[in-house]
Amino acid sequence: MSSNFKNYLFCILLVCFITPNFWSQEDSNSPAEEPSNWKLKSIFSLNVTQSSFTNWAAGGRNNVSGLGFINASADYSKNRFKWANSLSTGIGGVQYFDEDLEKTDDIIDLQSTFSYGLKDPWYISLLGGFRTQYLDGYSNPEDSIRSSTFMAPGYVSVSLGIEYIPNDNLKILLSPLSGKFTFVNDQTLANEGAFGVAAAEYNSLGQLTKKGENFRAELGSYFRVIYQKELMENINLKSRLELFSSYINNPQNIDVNGELILDFKINKWFSANLQLNVIYDDDVEIEDRNGNKGPRTQFKQVIGLGIAYRLANFKEEKD
Repeated sequence: MSSNFKNYLFCILLVCFITPNFWSQEDSNSPAEEPSNWKLKSIFSLNVTQSSFTNWAAGGRNNVSGLGFINASADYSKNRFKWANSLSTGIGGVQYFDEDLEKTDDIIDLQSTFSYGLKDPWYISLLGGFRTQYLDGYSNPEDSIRSSTFMAPGYVSVSLGIEYIPNDNLKILLSPLSGKFTFVNDQTLANEGAFGVAAAEYNSLGQLTKKGENFRAELGSYFRVIYQKELMENINLKSRLELFSSYINNPQNIDVNGELILDFKINKWFSANLQLNVIYDDDVEIEDRNGNKGPRTQFKQVIGLGIAYRLANFKEEKD
């Protein structure tokens, strides 16, 4: 996938979520208006560090590192209808002065849920999700062959089920009818059978007879819990847990995607945040230090301190 296309996609996602927030800001001197059916919220954060060493006895490598992310939501509610949209995207890296840039974070996660109220607090909901990354990824910094890239993998999910929404803080969705679609838009990775797609086939002479597939579809059940809350003044918690079980391919091996974000607001411009992620996917094989490949539990931790700016067209309720 060309770098221009990635740039265009990034700009489109930003425009979709940033523009409504700027328009939604109200003049404090303007007369009060009726509450909008839309609740729009965005958090933009940029963390940058720089280190340099000269004749430093303890040692060290000159570097510059940065991490930027956007968490945005656009929620619509009217009568029995709810439409919840969320975007979580971030990219970061460290540049050692004597080596190439090394990626430290890279995610695009977009979700949209349309819900129709049955008997309060129960809803019938249709969920659509999309997840991928921006840049090439490598299993080890020394590798020259990439292990992932934009849309390799790319995940699209569609789920229909019952959702429990007792308040704005908690959402629980159970879907007995869910589709998970995996895209591997890189033929080298597809030929290897990466991320669960069918691998390439070779004859006895080692000649390629059939290319690896770039797409895989699974039908299964899906469970999601979202919980977010202001724990205390200037400390916000946001968490999400997703479970998926395929009906056909090893239903006992449940895919897990968990996320927890703690946001500590210092003042209008500065904040600290802690992000924890855990992923398990039986179709993703990861090579350890001994060269053994297999599915493994993936962990990610990101701690940041830097500039953060919030935009919203509503005041969050406090307990």
